[in-house]
Amino acid sequence: MPDPDASRPERWPDISFEDRMATTVFDVHERAHIDVDSSVCDGCSTQRCVVVCPANLFVPTAEGGIVFNYEQCFECGACYLVCNEEGAITWTYPEGGHGVVFRRS
Repeated sequence: MPDPDASRPERWPDISFEDRMATTVFDVHERAHIDVDSSVCDGCSTQRCVVVCPANLFVPTAEGGIVFNYEQCFECGACYLVCNEEGAITWTYPEGGHGVVFRRS
């Protein structure tokens, strides 16, 4: 049976996710593009942001709050979209020229 992918002009090399992420660059601006109001998070029972963040940047605390670190954010906005606590997450695009840059090699 013919390979359906054989006609594709380009394919990702067969490398691990970790190796691909090693080529990702985070040009971080001093002003965070995501702000998390941990006082609002204290009342959250679902902590959906912890589950949905592909970069694992939301860490629950023993007291029920959230610790957040924006420096390696993929800028997907998933945390903002799933948050059910109004005012907990404020999300904007990073300042021009800053943010994540994905590279293939």
